[in-house]
Amino acid sequence: MTSPAHLSTPAPDSLASTVDVSVITPTFRRERQLVEAVRSALGQEGVTVESLVLDDSPEGSARGAVDGIGDPRVRYAKREVPSGGKPALVRNEAVRLARGRYVHFLDDDDRLADGALQAMVKALDARPDRGVAIGWVVPFGDDPKSLEEKRVYFERAAKVGASQPSSLLTVATILFRGTLMVNSACMIRREYIEPLGGFDPSIPVYEDVDFYMRATRRYGHVYVDRPVLHYRTGAPSLMHDLQGDNAKVEESYGIIHRKYRQQHGAVEFLALKVLSRFLPSMC
Repeated sequence: MTSPAHLSTPAPDSLASTVDVSVITPTFRRERQLVEAVRSALGQEGVTVESLVLDDSPEGSARGAVDGIGDPRVRYAKREVPSGGKPALVRNEAVRLARGRYVHFLDDDDRLADGALQAMVKALDARPDRGVAIGWVVPFGDDPKSLEEKRVYFERAAKVGASQPSSLLTVATILFRGTLMVNSACMIRREYIEPLGGFDPSIPVYEDVDFYMRATRRYGHVYVDRPVLHYRTGAPSLMHDLQGDNAKVEESYGIIHRKYRQQHGAVEFLALKVLSRFLPSMC
């Protein structure tokens, strides 16, 4: 793993005791959207926030945009070697820079809903036995067809997520019925990331689903029954650019399933598969 370049605003050691949430945003040539994402994090009320921006472009295209925000809570680092389109590598690297009690991975084209971080922090503070918070996703975008498809999907995901307080049922749903979340709709306790091994860069897509599914299985979750994320639809991205080609999705789920069987055994895997037949489908 490469080391990030020097941070534009070094954080003092004392910051670790005052930051509630480290918001980590990998970015690649999306300066305008990045500024919107970072501002949505800085505008959160009721919690203390730091914003860590890791630039994955070889030319460091986001530096000027970050400097233009002009907020000391934002720190910028340009990666020495670009990941080649593997956000898992960038997120794993950024965790070492985080000082918050909790970590939120915010994609550079999404926006946090007002009050999202406070709601997730309160939910996890109230349940010290749980490691992950998951909330609603509200899509936005200029493509009516894509927007409607995502609206229907995420409304269903919100209903299913709110109806399943059991973390094991949530894991079964993710494994066999469809994902209930996206990366930017989740929060995790910082100290739990390293024991999980971070994000798996061998997974072509849905590496975030794998990460939060593993975290939910190991540490449990709370569902925050309110909007936490505005999710951009229709714009170019690793997922949107698939254009209906499910090969990478199938390959990714093959890896996720294989890893789960290896870690938790074939008996549990098959039991969850049978159980999932009685759970609502996300399709």
